[in-house]
Amino acid sequence: MKRFANLKRLGFFTRLLDEAPPAERYRFAAEQIVRAEKAGLDSAWIAQHHFHEREGGLPSPFAFLGYVAAQTSRIRLGTGIVTLPLESAVRVAEDAAVLDLLCNGRFELGVGTGGNPSAFAAFGLDSAQRNEIFARNLDVVRTALAGKPLDGGDTLYPQRPELDKRIWQATFSVAGGARAGKAGDGLLLSRTQPRTKEAPRATLAEIQNPIIDAYLDALPPGREPRIMASRSVFVADDRTEAMRLADIGLRRALPQFLKGGHAKPGETLGEMITAFDTHVGAADDVIASLRTDATLERVTDLVFQAHSVDAPHPYILRSIELVADKVAPALGWTRTAPGVALAG
Repeated sequence: MKRFANLKRLGFFTRLLDEAPPAERYRFAAEQIVRAEKAGLDSAWIAQHHFHEREGGLPSPFAFLGYVAAQTSRIRLGTGIVTLPLESAVRVAEDAAVLDLLCNGRFELGVGTGGNPSAFAAFGLDSAQRNEIFARNLDVVRTALAGKPLDGGDTLYPQRPELDKRIWQATFSVAGGARAGKAGDGLLLSRTQPRTKEAPRATLAEIQNPIIDAYLDALPPGREPRIMASRSVFVADDRTEAMRLADIGLRRALPQFLKGGHAKPGETLGEMITAFDTHVGAADDVIASLRTDATLERVTDLVFQAHSVDAPHPYILRSIELVADKVAPALGWTRTAPGVALAG
Protein backbone atom coordinates (compact mmCIF):
# COMPACT_ATOMS: atom_id res chain seq x y z
CA MET A 1 0.00 0.00 0.00
CA LYS A 2 1.71 3.17 -1.22
CA ARG A 3 2.28 5.91 1.36
CA PHE A 4 3.90 9.22 0.46
CA ALA A 5 6.97 9.45 2.69
CA ASN A 6 7.66 13.15 2.05
CA LEU A 7 4.13 14.30 2.89
CA LYS A 8 4.34 16.54 5.96
CA ARG A 9 1.29 18.78 5.74
CA LEU A 10 -2.30 18.59 4.52
CA GLY A 11 -4.33 21.59 3.46
CA PHE A 12 -7.71 22.68 2.14
CA PHE A 13 -8.00 25.06 -0.81
CA THR A 14 -11.02 27.03 -1.96
CA ARG A 15 -11.62 29.21 -4.98
CA LEU A 16 -14.89 30.44 -3.43
CA LEU A 17 -17.08 29.05 -6.18
CA ASP A 18 -20.13 27.99 -4.19
CA GLU A 19 -23.41 28.56 -6.05
CA ALA A 20 -24.47 31.49 -3.87
CA PRO A 21 -24.43 35.32 -3.72
CA PRO A 22 -21.04 36.87 -2.78
CA ALA A 23 -21.67 37.36 0.94
CA GLU A 24 -22.87 33.77 1.29
CA ARG A 25 -19.90 32.49 -0.73
CA TYR A 26 -17.54 34.18 1.71
CA ARG A 27 -19.42 32.84 4.72
CA PHE A 28 -19.42 29.32 3.29
CA ALA A 29 -15.68 29.46 2.58
CA ALA A 30 -14.95 30.69 6.11
CA GLU A 31 -17.05 27.85 7.55
CA GLN A 32 -15.15 25.37 5.41
CA ILE A 33 -11.80 26.64 6.71
CA VAL A 34 -13.05 26.51 10.31
CA ARG A 35 -14.17 22.92 9.66
CA ALA A 36 -10.72 22.16 8.20
CA GLU A 37 -9.07 23.42 11.39
CA LYS A 38 -11.39 21.31 13.54
CA ALA A 39 -10.56 18.28 11.38
CA GLY A 40 -6.87 18.81 12.16
CA LEU A 41 -5.69 20.10 8.78
CA ASP A 42 -2.45 22.06 8.73
CA SER A 43 -3.31 24.82 6.27
CA ALA A 44 -6.06 26.55 4.31
CA TRP A 45 -5.54 28.43 1.04
CA ILE A 46 -7.63 30.82 -1.01
CA ALA A 47 -7.24 32.11 -4.56
CA GLN A 48 -7.45 35.70 -5.75
CA HIS A 49 -9.37 36.43 -8.94
CA HIS A 50 -10.43 39.83 -10.23
CA PHE A 51 -13.80 40.31 -11.95
CA HIS A 52 -14.60 36.73 -13.01
CA GLU A 53 -16.99 35.15 -10.50
CA ARG A 54 -17.00 31.84 -12.41
CA GLU A 55 -13.22 31.57 -11.92
CA GLY A 56 -12.68 32.56 -8.33
CA GLY A 57 -14.96 35.16 -6.81
CA LEU A 58 -12.46 36.82 -4.44
CA PRO A 59 -10.51 39.96 -5.42
CA SER A 60 -9.43 40.83 -1.83
CA PRO A 61 -7.60 37.88 -0.24
CA PHE A 62 -6.05 39.77 2.66
CA ALA A 63 -9.39 41.18 3.83
CA PHE A 64 -10.96 37.72 3.64
CA LEU A 65 -8.11 35.98 5.47
CA GLY A 66 -8.25 38.62 8.20
CA TYR A 67 -11.90 37.66 8.67
CA VAL A 68 -10.97 33.97 8.79
CA ALA A 69 -8.02 34.57 11.11
CA ALA A 70 -10.42 35.92 13.73
CA GLN A 71 -12.37 32.63 13.62
CA THR A 72 -9.37 30.28 13.81
CA SER A 73 -6.36 29.81 16.04
CA ARG A 74 -4.09 27.07 14.68
CA ILE A 75 -4.49 26.47 10.96
CA ARG A 76 -2.05 28.24 8.67
CA LEU A 77 -3.64 30.64 6.16
CA GLY A 78 -2.26 31.08 2.67
CA THR A 79 -2.83 32.85 -0.61
CA GLY A 80 -2.79 30.52 -3.57
CA ILE A 81 -2.26 32.97 -5.17
CA VAL A 82 -1.99 36.73 -5.06
CA THR A 83 -1.79 37.78 -8.72
CA LEU A 84 1.30 39.87 -8.11
CA PRO A 85 1.55 41.69 -11.47
CA LEU A 86 -1.87 43.27 -10.85
CA GLU A 87 -1.04 44.50 -7.37
CA SER A 88 0.96 47.30 -5.79
CA ALA A 89 3.99 45.45 -4.47
CA VAL A 90 4.38 47.73 -1.44
CA ARG A 91 0.71 47.29 -0.55
CA VAL A 92 1.05 43.50 -0.81
CA ALA A 93 3.97 43.64 1.62
CA GLU A 94 2.03 45.91 3.99
CA ASP A 95 -1.11 43.75 3.94
CA ALA A 96 0.91 40.56 4.35
CA ALA A 97 2.82 41.97 7.32
CA VAL A 98 -0.30 43.21 9.11
CA LEU A 99 -2.20 39.97 8.46
CA ASP A 100 0.73 37.89 9.71
CA LEU A 101 0.82 39.90 12.93
CA LEU A 102 -2.92 39.59 13.46
CA CYS A 103 -2.90 35.81 12.98
CA ASN A 104 0.22 35.26 15.13
CA GLY A 105 2.56 34.24 12.34
CA ARG A 106 0.21 31.82 10.56
CA PHE A 107 0.30 33.45 7.14
CA GLU A 108 1.84 31.92 3.99
CA LEU A 109 2.33 34.25 1.01
CA GLY A 110 1.73 32.49 -2.31
CA VAL A 111 2.24 34.59 -5.42
CA GLY A 112 2.03 34.03 -9.17
CA THR A 113 1.86 35.68 -12.55
CA GLY A 114 -1.76 34.46 -13.21
CA GLY A 115 -4.71 36.48 -14.30
CA ASN A 116 -7.04 36.66 -17.25
CA PRO A 117 -5.75 38.95 -20.06
CA SER A 118 -8.86 41.10 -19.76
CA ALA A 119 -8.06 41.66 -16.08
CA PHE A 120 -4.65 43.04 -17.05
CA ALA A 121 -6.34 45.42 -19.48
CA ALA A 122 -8.67 46.66 -16.74
CA PHE A 123 -5.62 47.51 -14.62
CA GLY A 124 -3.97 49.30 -17.55
CA LEU A 125 -1.34 46.60 -17.97
CA ASP A 126 -0.21 44.36 -20.83
CA SER A 127 -0.58 40.66 -20.01
CA ALA A 128 2.36 39.92 -22.31
CA GLN A 129 4.58 41.65 -19.74
CA ARG A 130 3.29 39.67 -16.76
CA ASN A 131 6.56 37.81 -16.12
CA GLU A 132 8.61 40.98 -16.16
CA ILE A 133 6.16 42.80 -13.86
CA PHE A 134 5.99 39.77 -11.55
CA ALA A 135 9.78 39.64 -11.12
CA ARG A 136 9.99 43.37 -10.45
CA ASN A 137 7.12 43.33 -7.93
CA LEU A 138 8.45 40.28 -6.10
CA ASP A 139 11.80 42.03 -5.63
CA VAL A 140 9.96 45.00 -4.10
CA VAL A 141 7.94 42.73 -1.79
CA ARG A 142 11.14 41.10 -0.52
CA THR A 143 12.86 44.45 -0.06
CA ALA A 144 9.90 45.81 1.89
CA LEU A 145 9.46 42.76 4.13
CA ALA A 146 13.17 42.81 4.98
CA GLY A 147 12.90 46.39 6.18
CA LYS A 148 15.26 47.74 3.53
CA PRO A 149 14.73 51.27 2.15
CA LEU A 150 12.26 51.58 -0.71
CA ASP A 151 12.36 54.20 -3.44
CA GLY A 152 12.23 57.53 -1.63
CA GLY A 153 13.87 56.11 1.50
CA ASP A 154 10.84 54.88 3.47
CA THR A 155 10.77 51.45 5.11
CA LEU A 156 7.88 49.12 5.75
CA TYR A 157 5.87 49.34 8.96
CA PRO A 158 5.34 46.89 10.49
CA GLN A 159 8.41 45.01 9.34
CA ARG A 160 8.04 41.24 9.01
CA PRO A 161 11.33 39.81 7.68
CA GLU A 162 10.38 36.25 8.68
CA LEU A 163 7.70 36.30 5.96
CA ASP A 164 10.44 36.11 3.32
CA LYS A 165 10.87 32.47 4.37
CA ARG A 166 7.16 31.84 3.76
CA ILE A 167 6.87 32.95 0.14
CA TRP A 168 5.59 30.40 -2.40
CA GLN A 169 5.67 30.74 -6.17
CA ALA A 170 3.04 29.16 -8.43
CA THR A 171 4.05 28.03 -11.89
CA PHE A 172 3.04 25.90 -14.88
CA SER A 173 6.58 25.81 -16.31
CA VAL A 174 10.02 24.30 -15.79
CA ALA A 175 11.52 27.80 -15.92
CA GLY A 176 9.13 28.90 -13.16
CA GLY A 177 10.17 25.91 -11.05
CA ALA A 178 13.82 26.91 -11.41
CA ARG A 179 12.97 30.53 -10.53
CA ALA A 180 11.21 29.48 -7.32
CA GLY A 181 14.02 27.12 -6.37
CA LYS A 182 16.77 29.69 -6.96
CA ALA A 183 14.94 32.11 -4.66
CA GLY A 184 14.57 29.43 -1.97
CA ASP A 185 10.79 29.84 -2.09
CA GLY A 186 8.14 27.16 -1.89
CA LEU A 187 6.79 25.66 -5.12
CA LEU A 188 3.05 25.67 -5.81
CA LEU A 189 1.80 23.11 -8.35
CA SER A 190 -1.66 23.37 -9.85
CA ARG A 191 -4.49 20.83 -9.56
CA THR A 192 -4.54 20.52 -13.37
CA GLN A 193 -2.74 21.90 -16.43
CA PRO A 194 -3.60 22.08 -20.12
CA ARG A 195 -1.86 19.39 -22.18
CA THR A 196 0.23 20.22 -25.22
CA LYS A 197 -0.74 19.20 -28.74
CA GLU A 198 2.35 17.00 -28.77
CA ALA A 199 1.31 15.12 -25.62
CA PRO A 200 -2.49 15.41 -25.29
CA ARG A 201 -2.72 12.40 -22.95
CA ALA A 202 0.22 13.21 -20.69
CA THR A 203 -0.36 12.55 -17.02
CA LEU A 204 -0.15 15.38 -14.54
CA ALA A 205 2.96 13.71 -13.08
CA GLU A 206 4.65 13.72 -16.49
CA ILE A 207 4.05 17.46 -16.71
CA GLN A 208 4.88 18.39 -13.12
CA ASN A 209 7.83 16.13 -12.27
CA PRO A 210 10.15 18.10 -14.60
CA ILE A 211 9.06 21.27 -12.78
CA ILE A 212 9.98 19.65 -9.46
CA ASP A 213 13.32 18.52 -10.91
CA ALA A 214 14.14 22.09 -11.97
CA TYR A 215 13.06 23.42 -8.57
CA LEU A 216 15.24 20.98 -6.62
CA ASP A 217 18.24 21.53 -8.92
CA ALA A 218 18.06 25.29 -8.37
CA LEU A 219 17.40 25.20 -4.61
CA PRO A 220 20.31 26.66 -2.59
CA PRO A 221 22.35 24.13 -0.60
CA GLY A 222 20.88 23.51 2.84
CA ARG A 223 17.50 25.00 2.00
CA GLU A 224 14.63 22.65 2.83
CA PRO A 225 12.33 22.07 -0.15
CA ARG A 226 8.70 23.12 0.14
CA ILE A 227 6.68 21.51 -2.64
CA MET A 228 2.91 21.81 -2.60
CA ALA A 229 0.57 20.02 -4.99
CA SER A 230 -3.04 21.14 -5.20
CA ARG A 231 -5.41 18.38 -6.24
CA SER A 232 -9.12 18.20 -7.05
CA VAL A 233 -10.57 15.84 -4.42
CA PHE A 234 -14.19 15.22 -3.54
CA VAL A 235 -15.16 12.44 -1.13
CA ALA A 236 -18.67 11.39 -0.11
CA ASP A 237 -19.92 8.67 2.21
CA ASP A 238 -21.50 6.96 -0.78
CA ARG A 239 -19.78 6.48 -4.15
CA THR A 240 -23.02 6.81 -6.10
CA GLU A 241 -23.74 10.15 -4.47
CA ALA A 242 -20.20 11.37 -5.16
CA MET A 243 -20.53 10.48 -8.83
CA ARG A 244 -23.94 12.13 -9.11
CA LEU A 245 -22.57 15.38 -7.75
CA ALA A 246 -19.42 15.11 -9.89
CA ASP A 247 -21.53 14.73 -13.02
CA ILE A 248 -23.42 17.93 -12.20
CA GLY A 249 -20.34 19.93 -11.25
CA LEU A 250 -17.98 18.90 -14.04
CA ARG A 251 -20.56 19.48 -16.76
CA ARG A 252 -21.29 22.90 -15.29
CA ALA A 253 -17.56 23.69 -15.26
CA LEU A 254 -16.91 22.46 -18.80
CA PRO A 255 -17.28 25.80 -20.67
CA GLN A 256 -14.74 27.52 -18.39
CA PHE A 257 -12.49 24.45 -18.60
CA LEU A 258 -12.40 24.68 -22.41
CA LYS A 259 -11.89 28.43 -22.26
CA GLY A 260 -8.77 27.78 -20.17
CA GLY A 261 -7.10 25.97 -23.05
CA HIS A 262 -7.93 22.38 -22.16
CA ALA A 263 -8.87 19.86 -24.83
CA LYS A 264 -12.50 18.82 -25.00
CA PRO A 265 -13.05 15.60 -23.03
CA GLY A 266 -15.31 12.73 -24.00
CA GLU A 267 -18.98 12.72 -23.05
CA THR A 268 -18.89 10.09 -20.29
CA LEU A 269 -18.43 11.00 -16.66
CA GLY A 270 -15.32 8.83 -16.44
CA GLU A 271 -13.72 10.68 -19.36
CA MET A 272 -14.55 14.02 -17.76
CA ILE A 273 -13.11 12.96 -14.39
CA THR A 274 -9.87 12.01 -16.12
CA ALA A 275 -9.73 15.21 -18.19
CA PHE A 276 -10.30 17.38 -15.11
CA ASP A 277 -7.62 15.48 -13.12
CA THR A 278 -10.24 14.87 -10.44
CA HIS A 279 -10.17 12.31 -7.62
CA VAL A 280 -13.76 11.53 -6.65
CA GLY A 281 -15.80 8.83 -4.94
CA ALA A 282 -15.97 7.19 -1.55
CA ALA A 283 -12.81 7.26 0.59
CA ASP A 284 -11.36 4.01 -0.79
CA ASP A 285 -11.90 5.20 -4.38
CA VAL A 286 -10.07 8.46 -3.73
CA ILE A 287 -7.20 6.78 -1.87
CA ALA A 288 -6.65 4.42 -4.81
CA SER A 289 -6.88 7.29 -7.30
CA LEU A 290 -4.40 9.53 -5.48
CA ARG A 291 -1.94 6.66 -5.19
CA THR A 292 -1.64 6.63 -8.99
CA ASP A 293 -0.36 10.24 -8.99
CA ALA A 294 3.44 9.91 -8.99
CA THR A 295 3.90 13.61 -8.31
CA LEU A 296 2.59 13.14 -4.80
CA GLU A 297 5.53 10.89 -3.91
CA ARG A 298 7.71 14.03 -3.97
CA VAL A 299 5.59 16.72 -2.32
CA THR A 300 5.84 18.04 1.22
CA ASP A 301 2.33 19.51 1.16
CA LEU A 302 -0.89 18.15 -0.34
CA VAL A 303 -3.71 20.67 -0.65
CA PHE A 304 -7.11 19.47 -1.83
CA GLN A 305 -10.00 21.43 -3.30
CA ALA A 306 -13.54 20.48 -4.30
CA HIS A 307 -13.26 22.45 -7.55
CA SER A 308 -14.36 21.56 -10.21
CA VAL A 309 -17.01 19.31 -8.63
CA ASP A 310 -18.13 22.24 -6.47
CA ALA A 311 -20.73 20.24 -4.59
CA PRO A 312 -23.21 22.04 -2.29
CA HIS A 313 -21.72 23.45 0.90
CA PRO A 314 -22.79 20.63 3.30
CA TYR A 315 -21.13 18.04 1.04
CA ILE A 316 -17.88 20.02 0.99
CA LEU A 317 -17.90 20.15 4.78
CA ARG A 318 -18.33 16.38 4.88
CA SER A 319 -15.64 15.87 2.24
CA ILE A 320 -13.16 17.81 4.40
CA GLU A 321 -13.88 15.45 7.31
CA LEU A 322 -13.55 12.33 5.18
CA VAL A 323 -10.24 13.45 3.69
CA ALA A 324 -8.84 14.15 7.16
CA ASP A 325 -10.22 11.01 8.80
CA LYS A 326 -9.82 8.38 6.06
CA VAL A 327 -8.00 9.50 2.92
CA ALA A 328 -4.94 11.44 4.05
CA PRO A 329 -3.89 9.07 6.88
CA ALA A 330 -3.82 6.23 4.34
CA LEU A 331 -1.37 8.28 2.26
CA GLY A 332 1.03 8.95 5.12
CA TRP A 333 -0.24 12.18 6.66
CA THR A 334 -0.22 12.46 10.45
CA ARG A 335 -2.71 14.78 12.10
CA THR A 336 -1.17 17.51 14.26
CA ALA A 337 -2.38 17.62 17.86
CA PRO A 338 -5.22 20.13 18.31
CA GLY A 339 -4.05 23.58 19.28
CA VAL A 340 -0.52 23.15 17.87
CA ALA A 341 0.44 25.51 15.06
CA LEU A 342 3.05 24.32 12.58
CA ALA A 343 6.15 26.38 11.93
CA GLY A 344 6.25 28.18 8.62
